[in-house]
Amino acid sequence: MQAFTKEMITDALDARDFKYFEDAEGDIGGNFQGNLIYFFRIGQQQEVLQVRTMVQHMFGMDDVARLYEFCNSWNHDQLFPKAYVHVNDDGTVLVVGEVIADWERGVTPEQLDQVMIAAIATSVQLSNEVLELRQLG
Repeated sequence: MQAFTKEMITDALDARDFKYFEDAEGDIGGNFQGNLIYFFRIGQQQEVLQVRTMVQHMFGMDDVARLYEFCNSWNHDQLFPKAYVHVNDDGTVLVVGEVIADWERGVTPEQLDQVMIAAIATSVQLSNEVLELRQLG
């Protein structure tokens, strides 16, 4: 076990040859099948990994009720990512997925890789189901 670091995130992404970027705030993100996925370190000692996915499919305000229904159903049936509805200032609406892992006592590179790859895969699955919902209109 070792302390959870930003370098562990980039090492895990590098080991799988995933492309990623670091934004102006130092946050790490990548584009996974059209979905923006961020890997944040949060918590008092930045010991918590938050994998946050902004699903690429946009909706309007008229879709909010069915998106809430979709997210409630998803969260009932799926372990992760937890899904929620986000309304942007411009009135566009999207579904966001979130996976949290707390490593206050440390993490191995293998544990981190397992959570990250599961978070990415299930986030893409969430996006695919949101696309189906969008196509049903």
